Amino acid sequence: MKTIAFYNLKGGVGKTSAAVNCAWLAAASGLRTLFWDLDPQGAGGWHLASQATSSGEIKKILRGKVPVGHLVQRSPYEKLDLIPSDLAYRNLDVAIKRHADGDQTLAKLISPFGEDYSLVVLDCPPSLSELAQQIFAATDAVLVPLIPSPLSVRSFDQVRGFMKDRRLGHKQLYPFFCQVDRRRRLHRALRDEPPASLKRLLTAEIPYAAIVERMGEELQPLPAFAPNDPVTRDYRALWSEIAKKVKIS
Repeated sequence: MKTIAFYNLKGGVGKTSAAVNCAWLAAASGLRTLFWDLDPQGAGGWHLASQATSSGEIKKILRGKVPVGHLVQRSPYEKLDLIPSDLAYRNLDVAIKRHADGDQTLAKLISPFGEDYSLVVLDCPPSLSELAQQIFAATDAVLVPLIPSPLSVRSFDQVRGFMKDRRLGHKQLYPFFCQVDRRRRLHRALRDEPPASLKRLLTAEIPYAAIVERMGEELQPLPAFAPNDPVTRDYRALWSEIAKKVKIS
């Protein structure tokens, strides 16, 4: 089993859309996939199954009183299950510190899913925190969507430095450009000459497009309601590159 996380220190960069669409594409390719919505906003689980509800038992799970599998719910899509967000996740940093097993608390929660799933996809909250450290330690790769702007590159450098300082394997960071507006000179310039810190920048990129926002209206992943749209093809290219880089099969 592989575990990947979609993460950014900044919000509003297309992180959840990428996580949801890649999870759907992974399942559609035949991989048993689990999508875990760790963001208290809950947008990822909402896109996959509007009726999904949290169990409110994350603290019991951290204490070892309830099996983590108790959180899993079915999605409407074959081979794709989910753990919806829980409002208690807003205090998850505190709960992890109270019941922590070093940096491996989250990794040990994820480990049993290897019996049933080939891939776990984490949609992460935008913060540098105890939870972020747990996520970095638990994953095979961290996918970082970046709007092509100096501020986005700066936030990526901060995350890279955070991981390096804590010896969390910053080489597992894979940035990719998202919400790209090819009409904007700054976006074109950063795409054409990416900064040196973006060494592992993926070649696939996601454009700024109104159809991505329709996911909130349709309550479905983009490939589910617009399989032939050009942006869906961009997400397919992104997923294909991720699967190749992380050796997901």
